[in-house]
Amino acid sequence: MTRTWSPVRNYVGGWKDSQATNRFPVRNPATGELLGETPISPASEVVAAVRAAAQAVPNWRRVPVGERIGFLFKLRELLKQNAEELSRIITIECGKTVSESRGELLRAIENVEVACGTPSLIQGYNSEDVAAGIDEIMIRQPIGICAIIAPFNFPAMIPFWFMPYALACGNTVVLKPSERVPFTMQKVFALIDTLGLPPGVLNLVNGGREAVDAILEHPEVRAVSFVGSSATARYVYSRAAAAGKRVQCQGGAKNPVVVLPDADFNTASEIVADSAFGCAGQRCLAASVAIAVGEASKPFGTAMRHKAESRITGFGLEEGVEMGPVITPESKARIEGLIGKAVSDGATLLVDGRNAKIPSCQAGSFVRPTVLQDLPMSSEIARTEIFGPVLSIHHADTIEEAIAFVNSGEYGNMASLFTSDGSSARKFRYEAEVGNVGINVGVAAPMAHFPFSGARGSFFGDLHGQGRDAIEFFTQKKVVVERWPKTWSRKF
Repeated sequence: MTRTWSPVRNYVGGWKDSQATNRFPVRNPATGELLGETPISPASEVVAAVRAAAQAVPNWRRVPVGERIGFLFKLRELLKQNAEELSRIITIECGKTVSESRGELLRAIENVEVACGTPSLIQGYNSEDVAAGIDEIMIRQPIGICAIIAPFNFPAMIPFWFMPYALACGNTVVLKPSERVPFTMQKVFALIDTLGLPPGVLNLVNGGREAVDAILEHPEVRAVSFVGSSATARYVYSRAAAAGKRVQCQGGAKNPVVVLPDADFNTASEIVADSAFGCAGQRCLAASVAIAVGEASKPFGTAMRHKAESRITGFGLEEGVEMGPVITPESKARIEGLIGKAVSDGATLLVDGRNAKIPSCQAGSFVRPTVLQDLPMSSEIARTEIFGPVLSIHHADTIEEAIAFVNSGEYGNMASLFTSDGSSARKFRYEAEVGNVGINVGVAAPMAHFPFSGARGSFFGDLHGQGRDAIEFFTQKKVVVERWPKTWSRKF
């Protein structure tokens, strides 16, 4: 895709050039082409965005919710009309295949659609005569200024886990996308700019650590939504919560899939391959550990080796490509280093994806699908989030042993089971201590009207993104207790 990339700008009551002195180079991870530079905005530009958002709060919260979602209906149509261009931008700056980018954008649009149901979701409740002549009412009101700190791996979808709900609930928003992938939100905000939203309701600030810290420290930011690594999620949660903010932080993962002997191995291997190698393994719901139970080990391992060897890797815009690059050369080096460490810890390489050469993309950050077997469960790599197209296959004698491994790790984002037995499925979904469970599903990604759950080291907070949880997160409850004695009534 040949195009001219406009300079990356902030959006604070309208488009603004950043005065940043530092800039982050943004490259196409498949070709190494320099696309542009992200301004690493100073804290003062975050402060300016919060000021604009604060000025917009009083009037925006008074706009009837039916009118607020009118803007979302318009945005939904604009996203649909521009879906192909947005999908190609995602692929160019993020690396995933264009079909994966299209799927990501559909998820973003789905969240806008669910947020359009806010007039029903935001309703409170009441009771008459809780005591003689006294009525009690619970109402939900906006909390004020909400900040979103988004990662690189889903530059379109993840901001929409939060943004439409916050707006529909009457809040104003400051969004900081990943400095690695600024162009998707540049296009989205170009569409938003045509909606006629009041200035300051929705703001965009590009930047890095300084911008994040400015968000966490600003006293007028009332809520923070974050997705990223667990280490950063813990940092964001602890600092924001200590400052009295409402916080939801989605962290990292080491997602296990358990394969029982009664599973359909052809289907299971196809689904697990899509989970482990889709988006080059750079998603928080990617399967990274497979536990083959009993006699499932040999046939499942053979099937996964075939799936990994046959997966077509290359530039995501090219026809027939099934997997793109990882995000940066540094990520490639880190992933390949972890593969080497796994081998030194005793793993057998069924498929070695290191030192990948893509003839048409010599400068790309490619790691081909990799399958490890016999990695000791005691190995650090068995519990480390690799965030690349690497699957390790382990053996367990029983489903109880497999579930014990699922529950023993630091993370708790997702776990999946492949079986044809209903009682095993029920046991697994009941006992697996994770936020998202898949039964014969490799990527248990909730639809937008369900919360995107997480547990243990994969999530810090109480309320998740999407659906009713989002409405709860972006509103505060107010209880009104009323008495109107007749003797106080005005006489006419």
